[in-house]
Amino acid sequence: PGRVRVAVRLRTRNAEEMVADADFGDCVELLPELKRLKLRKNNWDAETYEFDEVLTEFASQKRVYQAVAKPVVESVLDGYNGTVMAYGQTGTGKTYTLGPLGEEDPATRGIMVRAMEDILAGVSLDTDSVTVSYLQLYMETIQDLLDPTNDNISIAEDPKTGDVSLPGVTLVEIRDQHSFVELLKLGEAHRFAANTKLNTESSRSHAFLMVHVKRSVEGRDVAHSGENGNNSHMVKTLKPPIVRKAKLVVVDLAGSERIDKSGSEGHTLEEAKSINLSLSALGKCINSLAEGSAYVPVRDSKLTRLLRDSFGGTARTSLVITIGPSPRHRGETASTILFGQRAMKVENMLKLKEEFDYKSLARRLDIQLDKLIAEHERQQKAFENEIERITIEAQNQISETERNYADALEKERLKYQKDYMESIKKLEERWKINQQKQGSDRIMVRSEDDCSDVASNAKDSMASIVGELTEVKKLLLKETQLRKAAEEEVNNLKIQVAQWKRSEASGNTEIFKLRQMLEDEAHQKKKLEEEIALLQSQLLQISFEADEVRCIQNFFACCGLVLSLLFFPLFPLFFSCVSILFKISVPHATGLLLHNVGSRGVQNPIRSTQSVRSVKI
Repeated sequence: PGRVRVAVRLRTRNAEEMVADADFGDCVELLPELKRLKLRKNNWDAETYEFDEVLTEFASQKRVYQAVAKPVVESVLDGYNGTVMAYGQTGTGKTYTLGPLGEEDPATRGIMVRAMEDILAGVSLDTDSVTVSYLQLYMETIQDLLDPTNDNISIAEDPKTGDVSLPGVTLVEIRDQHSFVELLKLGEAHRFAANTKLNTESSRSHAFLMVHVKRSVEGRDVAHSGENGNNSHMVKTLKPPIVRKAKLVVVDLAGSERIDKSGSEGHTLEEAKSINLSLSALGKCINSLAEGSAYVPVRDSKLTRLLRDSFGGTARTSLVITIGPSPRHRGETASTILFGQRAMKVENMLKLKEEFDYKSLARRLDIQLDKLIAEHERQQKAFENEIERITIEAQNQISETERNYADALEKERLKYQKDYMESIKKLEERWKINQQKQGSDRIMVRSEDDCSDVASNAKDSMASIVGELTEVKKLLLKETQLRKAAEEEVNNLKIQVAQWKRSEASGNTEIFKLRQMLEDEAHQKKKLEEEIALLQSQLLQISFEADEVRCIQNFFACCGLVLSLLFFPLFPLFFSCVSILFKISVPHATGLLLHNVGSRGVQNPIRSTQSVRSVKI
């Protein structure tokens, strides 16, 4: 069994407390030598509490890690599950204790970074593996901080062992410290935080960093002796390698807060309610475990389900509670201290997570089998190569012997042939000597004639050579002149081509200018035609209106004439006047209507109809 170890860490006064509590002393007094803490009720009364570790406000991050987390990390490397958790009021330094990366000041590195450094130093990356998942519990919803789209992860429990798992969570293998720090940066960027009166960056979710460590312990070869007659042999059995699987959980709990002090409202208020409910469920579970109750309300919250193995389970758990010195928050400080006191009474049953790695054994045996097969193939290939080499050497020796025998025969043949030729040459020389002695007289006579012929032939040949040389020089001179003339002609042609190109370019510019002028004239012509058409339509309208006015005047004149005739008995005169007016007005109106229809077609059907009406009138 292993009891939950609890350490208390005091935060220094912040700037606001320096001003507001300047006239009051701290509500807590630390006795680190005795590992005790005094909580003052007033100036003369105080309560004393004892913890596993008491860390003052001057304790370094390294000291906190060694006192709180290092024993748990060592247990994880030995194959036991471990949990490191921070609990306290909001703004008391939980995230500072666990999470700083220490990029600007390495001394400020938190428990997360230092724990991973020790884990990577204690494993062999060739045979072991370290994987990390980072998630948050926000408003009773489990969200993956490494994959924000995975924002509703369910909890699965093994019915036999009760182990809790999170299917679908992102697992990242860690090979070096730099990649782990980058992973923490990515997760912190997706974590929820808000500004309250108690903390400018108050965490609004519980963060869980889960580090899965898998280490292999090599098996040993055990030798068994056996006897068969007078002979004995050793039989070796290979044990499968042992794998130790452990999990380190680092929990950064959101701080408990009172609504009247934090000033939360709206959505921040809902977040605070959810945080307080989950922390209350955790406190109930720890109370039940401390009292030895048969029923533990683990399923009241997802927080307690995730921490099921940490309190009352099989993990080695270390809890650090953070408090502040301000007397204004004495109630919250007392609640945090009592939570730590109850947690110290919780007993965990540590269990070594060890199993045989049959898969690794099978994999290793397959590798050995492949090596043996490859070695056998290499030996067989070497044997075949050796046989082939011996065969080739025998063939080479046979061929070498045959060549030597042939060379010896050839040498003997050449030797005999050479002797035969030398004998023939000697005979020929003797015959020539005899011939020379007989014809020496005749040769002396003819020698003078031969000398004169040779001199004349030499002179003729020299003359012919000189003539050929002069002809060659003439041809070369002629070719040189022709080449110069051709080069001059080519230069002239190049000059003419350049002039033609310049003239063509100037012609193109002139053509382009003329085209622009033609386009401008066409555009102006189109505008003039439009204006002429508009003026014609206006002129036709004016003439049509004038004709209408004229027709109306004629109509009124006729009406006046009719009225005048009603009063005078001159009916013959009346009918003659009406006929005259009808003859005058009808042809004129009809001609106007035909002209209007012919000029505008169906563009003004209404006016054409009016003209017909005027004619009818």
